[in-house]
Amino acid sequence: MKKMNENQQKILKLAESEDVFQMTPTKLADKADINHAFKAQYHLRELVKKGLIYKDLESGVSRVSDGGSINLGGLLSIPVVGSANCGPARELAQENVEGYLRISEKFVYKYRNHKLIALRSVGDSLNKADIDGFNVEEGDYVIVDCEKEPQNGDYVLSVIDDAANFKRFYKQGDEIRLVSESTLELPPIILHKEDVDSIGYVINGVAVKVIKR
Repeated sequence: MKKMNENQQKILKLAESEDVFQMTPTKLADKADINHAFKAQYHLRELVKKGLIYKDLESGVSRVSDGGSINLGGLLSIPVVGSANCGPARELAQENVEGYLRISEKFVYKYRNHKLIALRSVGDSLNKADIDGFNVEEGDYVIVDCEKEPQNGDYVLSVIDDAANFKRFYKQGDEIRLVSESTLELPPIILHKEDVDSIGYVINGVAVKVIKR
């Protein structure tokens, strides 16, 4: 995904300190240093579509998303930040939000106050997994709790050598095993402490729900 448009970056920065929804297009353009009112209005709409700016239901003012889920009156909007098992990983950052999944808060009730993100699954490495009763197939959305500490047997989103993946996590001593649960015969990834330090392995969160395609 391309970096955020420069004008969108300006509006997002402005929205951190001022209520951009209360501004006229002309005032927004002036405040954000954008050379035409219609450009400012257009890019504000684009930021709203992406879920990066939203109206807080309690205060009624504009808010900037922290990249996590947004509660909009019983529905959670969970940012889709890319895909896993499909080559180079995307940074799980605000400027890479591709869109939002809108689901009932009840679907993720236990995790609704946590930072949640979603990724599309590519491949069959977890087509025999059991994440809250569901396996993971090509095109499914996997919801990840970025605040949950992984325990043995959890399914984790991790980045290894700049590639994002979903695997089942096991740790014993200084050894980490990342296991596929698949109809394919896929060997586990085995990492030792020195490997973790050298390749920059990091766990971004624990998979908690699957939304079937």
